[in-house]
Amino acid sequence: MDTDDKAGYMSRLADNIEAVQLGTAAQLLEHASDTLDDRDAGPEDLQRLGRELTRALRDVLRVAVSRGHLLAVSDLHRS
Repeated sequence: MDTDDKAGYMSRLADNIEAVQLGTAAQLLEHASDTLDDRDAGPEDLQRLGRELTRALRDVLRVAVSRGHLLAVSDLHRS
């Protein structure tokens, strides 16, 4: 099983995981804006936010690299 078959189980699973990761990043971005606007947010809040943002950014970067790799491989097959 691989992700070359867009209708295949692994491809659908990867798409679903990526959708969750991107959705989490979008929600976290909204939370980050709220936290940064909150004058009562303490150092612990900001440190937690930094860790969460780092995790989300790592996931989104992984999706982007993976998709970029898939696009490059796809372009090679078309040539």
